Formats: sequence, C-alpha cells, structure tokens
Amino acid sequence: MPDRRQFLQAAAAIAGSLAWQPAMALSAAPLLREIGRSGERLPAVGLGTWRAFDIEVSGADGAQASAALQRLFDEGGRVVDTSPMYGRAEAALGELAQPHATRLYLATKIWTQGGAQGRAQFERSLRLLRRERLDLVQVHNLLDTAAHLRTLREQRERGRVRHIGITHYHAGAHADLMRWMRAEALDFVQVNYSLAEPEAAHALLPLAAERGIAVLVNRPFAEGAMFARVAGREVPAWAREELGCRSWAQCFLKWILAEPAVTCVLCGTRKPAHVADNAGAMFGPLPDAGQRARLAAAWRDGAR
Repeated sequence: MPDRRQFLQAAAAIAGSLAWQPAMALSAAPLLREIGRSGERLPAVGLGTWRAFDIEVSGADGAQASAALQRLFDEGGRVVDTSPMYGRAEAALGELAQPHATRLYLATKIWTQGGAQGRAQFERSLRLLRRERLDLVQVHNLLDTAAHLRTLREQRERGRVRHIGITHYHAGAHADLMRWMRAEALDFVQVNYSLAEPEAAHALLPLAAERGIAVLVNRPFAEGAMFARVAGREVPAWAREELGCRSWAQCFLKWILAEPAVTCVLCGTRKPAHVADNAGAMFGPLPDAGQRARLAAAWRDGAR
C-alpha cells in the first residue's frame, strides 16, 4: 500500500530515530490478553497471511515473509493465522515458521463442504504446517459449520487441536456467528471489527465476553481503505503524547484493543516494517472512552 509507506516515512521524520526502535524497547512487555477464561494469554497483535503468504518461499517474497515472521517474534508477537483458502500460505508458513515452532501460536481453518472433506483438509493442514497438533482450527466463514465442528470437537478430544472456533469477515454474518456462539462450546470467534466496521461491538463482543469466548479480529484496516481517509495527515499530537501512537495504524489498532473482549488483532502483511509498526500498538497506554471518541473523530472528520 503506497499510502501506508508514506505514513511510515512521515512518522519516521516526525519521531526521528525513536520511530524505528523495536517496540519492545519502549515498554517492558507487550499487551497480553487471556484466551477466554483459560488463564493462557496471547500477545494482542498477530499476523494474518491472506494474500501476503500466497508465495513461493524460494524467492524474494519468501525472504521477506521470513523476515516478517522474525520481526513478529522480536516485537513480542506469537499469533499467526492462515487457511486452506489462502492458496500456498499454509505450505509457505509451514516451511518458514520452523525456526519459531516452539513460540508460535498457529491458527488455521477448515474451508470445504462435507465432513469427509473437512477431515481430509484438517489432515492436509497438519502436513503442510508440519505440526502434530494445531493450536487453533476454525470453521472458515461458517461454511458447513455443523459438520466441521463435529470434526473439530473430535480432534480436540484426541489432543490434535487445542482450541476450536468459527470465523466470518462481514457484519451480515454476525447474527449467525452469535447463534453458534450460544449453541456450542467454542474457544474462539474471529470477526471483522474496526473504526470503519464497528458493528461487532453492539452485541457480538458482549456475547463473547459473557460466554468466555476469545476474539480474533480480522480486517482491522478494512483491507487498507482506512488509510486513504487520513492520506497526507499527521497523527494527532495528542495521540502521540498521550497514547504513544507513532502511526495511524497504531491509532486504529489501539482503538480496537481498547475493547476488552478483543483477544488479538490479526494484521495481514509480509513487510517487516509493517509488522513492527503494528506491534507497536501493544505497548503504551490504551485509549479510554473519551480518547477513543477522539480517535474516531480524527479518522472520520480530520479533527486534531
């Protein structure tokens, strides 16, 4: 995204050498959020692989993706999310993530019709990702949910997957997500949530908190469209001073993370600089209700 590159360059000019220090140098530890009521906690910013990891690992793209994974761990992250839907992403991630296998919290999905096909896809994901057990497997976009949840419950009982969940990327599916959240013993729900797509806050996020279901957030930047609205504008001075936001991406992510029901935000990229910038949202204060409203106004109306 050219616009985002411009924003990062501007941030570097404003903040000087501080802008590109590792985020972990700015604070003792990253923000961690609990998986439901399990007691296990995860770093609050993770990596998504849609488009970004649909690559050949032997070339320049593979080297860049490998560097992005290393940067994620350097900045205190652990969570990486993928899917069979994402082309070559599972295979690429399986190869590139080998040096980080003991630290990685790895999530994938089932995206097919029918129980037999779902079981076969689960086995294929294990092979491609080079794992004997997966941390999280989700039913992708609620495709044949009942059949695949049966498979995932069985695999969880066998110890081949630790956590199970469901996903969607559109607010029109929130009612269906909530129906399954009420009916099933889910560990995770993955849902779109951002300043541009805030609908999950109305009912879905409160239900997740009530049911003890961890929340992964997708589309935190509305596929990059949110940056177009702030093109050419600096991050508000108050957001830099009060929240430590060095970029618009950090403003957008801190707005999301101020919602306590959110466990981890997934940011799709293979660019190490973007990984480091996103990870910066895990450090420093989160906005209170008033600051959240000011961030919304700054994005929507150009208010400073």
